[in-house]
Amino acid sequence: MLLKLANPKIFSEVIGIISELVLEVRIKVSKEGMSILAIDPANVAMILFKLPASAFSELEIEREEILGVSLDNLKAVLRRVKAGSVLVISRQENELKIEIHDKIRKEFNLALIDIEGEEKDIPNLEFVSRIEMSSVDFSEAIEDCNVVADSCAFISAPDKFVISAKGSLNSFKSEFTDEVNIQAQEANSKYSLEYLQKMIKAGKISDKVAINFSSDYPLRLDFNTPLIELGFILAPRVESED
Repeated sequence: MLLKLANPKIFSEVIGIISELVLEVRIKVSKEGMSILAIDPANVAMILFKLPASAFSELEIEREEILGVSLDNLKAVLRRVKAGSVLVISRQENELKIEIHDKIRKEFNLALIDIEGEEKDIPNLEFVSRIEMSSVDFSEAIEDCNVVADSCAFISAPDKFVISAKGSLNSFKSEFTDEVNIQAQEANSKYSLEYLQKMIKAGKISDKVAINFSSDYPLRLDFNTPLIELGFILAPRVESED
C-alpha cells in the first residue's frame, strides 16, 4: 500500500476536525480511495469522510486495508506538514509509515492499533428539508446561538429557514430566506450546540454546507468539495418531560 498526496494540507485539516469528535478511527483504503466512518463515544454523532482516488497523485493498493490509528498521534504528525510538502503514506506490518517530502525528508512511524466494535453502516435517513447555504453564515448563526443557550432549533418552511436558541433568560433567532437554497417542508428539531460547534469547523474546507433534517430527527451536515466529502450525522436533542 502506498498513498501520495501532493497537497496534504486539507487532509491535515480534516483529521484535525474529526479528532474533535473521536479519538481513534478505522481508516479504510481501497482502489476507490480513503474513507472514515466513525461514531463518537457517546453515540450522538457520526462522521463520514471520503477522499477519492482522484485526490491522490499516487495510489497503489493490492487489497483493501483497514488501518486503526490514534487521531492524536496522526494529527501531531500532520501538523508538521507545510505548504508545498508532499505526503507519502505506506504500511509496514503493524506500523503506518508517514513520510513528509520537503526540503528535508522526514519519516514518522505510528503504531497501528486494534479498535474494538463492529463495522458501522451509514443509516438510511429520509429528510423533509434540505438547505444549502454559506458555511460562514451557518457558523455565525451557531456561534450566536451559543451565546444564549446550549442547544438550538432548526425550523424550516417552504420559504424560510430559521436557527434559534432560547436559554433561561435570553434568546436568539436568525432567519434565512432569499440568500439560501431552500427545499423544505415544515419541520422543527433541536440539536446540541456543543457538537455543532465542533462540526462547523469544517467550514474551513468548504464555503458551502448542505443541511438536511426533519422534525425531531437526526441532522445531516455535508461540507463537500470536488476532492473531499466530509459529513456529520447528529442525533436530535429530545427534551424530557417532567
